[in-house]
Formats: sequence, structure tokens, C-alpha cells
Amino acid sequence: MGRWSWIVTRIVRQVWFRAALISLCSVALAILAGIVTPYLPYDFDVQIGQDSVGTILQIMASSMLAVTTFSLTAMVSAYASATQLGTPRATQLMLGDSTSQNALSTFLGAFVFSMVGIVGLKTSAYGSDGRIILFAATVVIILLVVVTLLRWIGHITGFGRMADVIDRVEAAATTAMADFAAHPVLCGRAAIAVPDDATAIISPATGYVTHIDVPALGRMAEKHGLIVHVVVLPGTMVHPARAMMRVEGQPDDAVRRALAGAFTIERHRRFEQDPRLGLIALSEIASRALAPATNDPGTAIEVLNALLRVLLTLGRDAVPNGEAQCGRYPVYLERPSIEDMLDDAFRPILREGSKEVEVSLRLSSTLAALHAGLPVARGSIAAMAKRQAVRVAAAMEDPADVEAFRRGHERSWPTVKA
Repeated sequence: MGRWSWIVTRIVRQVWFRAALISLCSVALAILAGIVTPYLPYDFDVQIGQDSVGTILQIMASSMLAVTTFSLTAMVSAYASATQLGTPRATQLMLGDSTSQNALSTFLGAFVFSMVGIVGLKTSAYGSDGRIILFAATVVIILLVVVTLLRWIGHITGFGRMADVIDRVEAAATTAMADFAAHPVLCGRAAIAVPDDATAIISPATGYVTHIDVPALGRMAEKHGLIVHVVVLPGTMVHPARAMMRVEGQPDDAVRRALAGAFTIERHRRFEQDPRLGLIALSEIASRALAPATNDPGTAIEVLNALLRVLLTLGRDAVPNGEAQCGRYPVYLERPSIEDMLDDAFRPILREGSKEVEVSLRLSSTLAALHAGLPVARGSIAAMAKRQAVRVAAAMEDPADVEAFRRGHERSWPTVKA
């Protein structure tokens, strides 16, 4: 995805965008009811008093203000709940929830429509026919509000709960992992050895790389006869002393700035081009659930199930080492290895859950399922299973738990060879 397409997608997902768009549509609808009246080809026989329409609009305005405030409070509470129960990394996913955005935007839009309609009535901007059109628009808005409110009531009962947080993080991680499986090097080319005399392009800011516009890099490389070696991945922390890429050729200062502009650097990591962030967020949820103050092994088991589904998205024919390529540009990129992904996903759970026999048994069976489903990573997965067996044997204190884990581990790994 190009940088501008990515930016537009990010903007559309913002809460303020839908609220502003629906509010503008509400203002336009209220104004249109008074403007189109002189151009209607016929007159309405029905007479509606100005006070009756105004009363309805006043009731709706006061109601929608209260409902909008309540909805905003509920959303903020859900964000805080997701941060405390799950992981702060889930907050950006909660902010992008379409149902809550639509509800808040609809209620705000209805309030704005009511206020504009009341102003129009008080200034006698609507004639008799205009009040009829305004009344019809009001009825439509009321129906829309009722439907949205019913959906919002059903949605808010689970919004921000632990299961909802896990599902959202899993969905974001699955999407990022599927994109990674399809384009492991972002439609560039797999990394090769970088010449010693290649020119280093330094990061202009400090933060996380959240997006790399590979097509833009490729077009500039072709235009100026360059070969670009990207040495950082989305999710990498960069600073003005760290090179983001090394370039074969002689780029001038303007070209260097243009090349650096293809990288988006922000304060926080994003899920879109960063398949490891979803794994990290899920493992953080499990790690927090396994903390002594929480002691919730059931949540850790749910996270292990989610991690299994996410990693199996790589597929049996996936090439996570970055060998697949779809780009024609002279842009070479590294990609995260399966060893990095396994560490991101399971190391915190292995550290925190080695004393919990239920969690350890589920982790063992999860690794066995991955071993069967990802042939290209069998060596790394088997090595982690052996690492788990050693750590659990050292961490568990109850001999009965140790024996239960040993039997379960042997059932999951009867003939595995690293």
C-alpha cells in the first residue's frame, strides 16, 4: 500500500472523521429542507405547525446530547478496561471500532440536525412546505437513531471485555500475518549482502517505523540509478544515529531527503505492516493474566488458542525468511524470522506460565499443532518445545504437576526430532 493510500485509510478510521462527516450531512439536510421548498413542483395539503416541529426537535436535541455524552463515557471506560485487563496496545484497535464510531457519530449528527432545525424555525427560514420536509427528515433521523441505539446497546455489553480485546488483537494480528505471508518483503526483493561502500541514510527522527512506502523507494531508485537496501523493519525503533537504509550509488541531499520521506516514523507501533506487534500484544495479555496478582490461566489458554490461529495463517507453503517477492524495484528488505515470531509469541508465556500445569500443557499442544501446520518452521518449533520441557521441569515444584506435564508433553511430542 502506498503512503497516501495508507494515510487516507488511517484518517477514515479516526473517530472524528465519521463524527464530522455525519454532522456535516445533518447540517446539509436541515438547510436543504428550507432551500428546496421554492423549487417543489407542487404544494403539500398537510399543515404542520411551527411549534409542533420545534417541540420534537427540542426533545431530540436534549436527548441526543445526553446520549452522546453517555456513549462517549462508555467508550472511554471501555478503553480504560482494555488497557487494564489486556494490554495498552489494544487501545488503538478499540479506537477504530466501527460500531462505536457509528453510534457516537449518529447521535452527534442527530443533535446537530436538531439544533440547526430549531434555529431555522426560530428565524422563520421554513415555510409551510419547508416544515413538512423538515418533519419528514426528523422522522427519518429518529428511526435511524432508534436502530443505532439498539445496535449500540447490544454492542456495549461486550465492548472492552477481555474476550473482546483478545478477539480484536487476534483479528489485527491475523490481518498483518496474512499480509506478511502474501508479501514477506512488502513487494520489494529479499535482502542480499550490502556493499561496504553503500551510502547510509540516517533516520531524521526518533520513533518507531510504522510504514515503508516501497513503491516510492523503487521509483526514486529507478529514476536516479540507485539500489536501496532497507535495514530496518516496521516496528523498529530508529533515531538520528541509526541508518534506515544503505544505498548503492551517489544520491545528493535532495534524493536522501526524498528517500527518508518514504518512511513513516511515529511514537507508537502500528499493526498494519508489523506482524510481530500482534504476537507481542497477545503475549502481553497472557503474561498479565498469569501474573500472581491476576492468576487467570484460562485467559492465557485463550491467548494460546489465538496465537495458534494467527501463526497458522502463514500456511504450509509460507516462506517467512523473505524469499518470496513480487516487486520489480531495486529495493531489498529483510523480514522477521520465524524464530523472532516464536519468541514474541511464546517467551513471555513460557516465563510466566511454567509453574501452571494447565498452561504448560496447552502451550505444549499448541507448539505440536504449529509443528504439524508449518513444515518450514519445524526445527525452530521443536527447539522451543524442548526449551519448554527443560524450563517447566525446573520451575514446577509439585511432583504430581511435573509428572502430569511429562505425560502430556510426551503425548504431544512422541516422535518429534529437532
